[in-house]
Amino acid sequence: MGSPIEVNSEYEITLEIETGIVTGKFPRRALTAVLEWYSLHKGELMENWKLVEKREPLKKIKPLE
Repeated sequence: MGSPIEVNSEYEITLEIETGIVTGKFPRRALTAVLEWYSLHKGELMENWKLVEKREPLKKIKPLE
């Protein structure tokens, strides 16, 4: 099983980094934006998860523009 993260947004959701599975209740438009952001930054999310496991500082990830 992969590692879920919390995404800071207007809605409470959980995103599974490895699979892109999103859980939570939020509008379809928000889901589209989250999935677009995820697809652009999946590699960075995985890198940050490895840093979390080592208890090292995270790198900032750009928001969706």
